[in-house]
Formats: sequence, structure tokens, C-alpha cells
Amino acid sequence: MTGKKIGYLRVSTFEQNPERQLEGIKLNRCFIDRASGKNVTRPQLDAMLDYVREGDTVFIHSMDRLARNLDDLRRLVTQLTIQKVKIKFIKEDLTFTGEDSAMSKLLLSVMGAFAEFERSLIKERQMEGIALAKKRGAYKGRKPILLQDKISLIKVRVERGDKKSHIAKDFGISRETLYQYLKKQNDKTAS
Repeated sequence: MTGKKIGYLRVSTFEQNPERQLEGIKLNRCFIDRASGKNVTRPQLDAMLDYVREGDTVFIHSMDRLARNLDDLRRLVTQLTIQKVKIKFIKEDLTFTGEDSAMSKLLLSVMGAFAEFERSLIKERQMEGIALAKKRGAYKGRKPILLQDKISLIKVRVERGDKKSHIAKDFGISRETLYQYLKKQNDKTAS
């Protein structure tokens, strides 16, 4: 008895089209996460890991769609192949079965390391681009969530002694964002 063909897709944003990743492959079931690669919480990956059974084949567009880093990639491939589930990476044209040769294991590590390196380079280039745009005055950062009147209310509540976690929750922002608003407010009054 042959197993099912399962697809796992991950796109970073809701605007991206995941369908192109495994286009032309007839699948019995498909799991799609819409989350950044750095995101630890990927519910559809967890659902796929619970769903697959011995004899199934999991199709994935590329290694970087499955894993956040090399350690994560090795762990997931090992977890699946121990269950006797095949993994096919389309872009890299690699298949792992658990009965892999030393060369296959080396390729997994090398290709996974390249994918991790590529993500690091992209992030580095993005940061460099933002720094250059800031110098030109073209990058202003993210628009503030709260207007000045709300920020003033936050400051009043902090001075009154309210817990910052409660204030942040009331205004629908994170504590980190609250601290950033307070810092900006203090910088303005200090100038």
C-alpha cells in the first residue's frame, strides 16, 4: 500500500500566493502556514506532523520553507524519516527516506546551511538598506499606533503608578511599544 502525498507550504505574508510552491503536484492533503520563517509557532506544520503516517510522502518547495535554521531542518527531517515518511524538497531536488547515505546527510547539512546563510544575508541587506534610507531621510520607520493624546494619557497613568502591563493591554500595545512611547515622550521634554 502506498501512502498519501502530503504538501507543506509556508508563505511569509497573507498577500503571497502559496499555490505556486507545489504547482503541478497532485496532493491528497495540503497544509499551509502563513508565517515568517523566524516564527516558532506554525500551527499547520504541527498539524502536518500529527497527520502523516508511515509510507506517506511530504512535498515541500524548498528547505527554507520547512525550517527556521539548520538545527530545525535536521530535527524535522529526522522526526519524519524515523516515522518512515519520505520528504521531497522540490527546489533542491532532494529526497530523504531515513535510509539515506552519508552523502545525502551531508547534502542536507550543506544545503540547509546555505539556506540559513542566505536568510542572514537578506536580513543584513535589509538592515543596510534601512540605514541608508534613514540617512537620506526617506525612511521614517513605522507610523505610530497611538496619537499624542493617547500617549499623554499613558504618561499620566504611569505617573499615577498604574502597572505598565495593564496600561499596555488597555491601549492594545505591547509593553515594549509602551516603553518606546515613554522614551520618546521623555526625550521630547528633555530637549
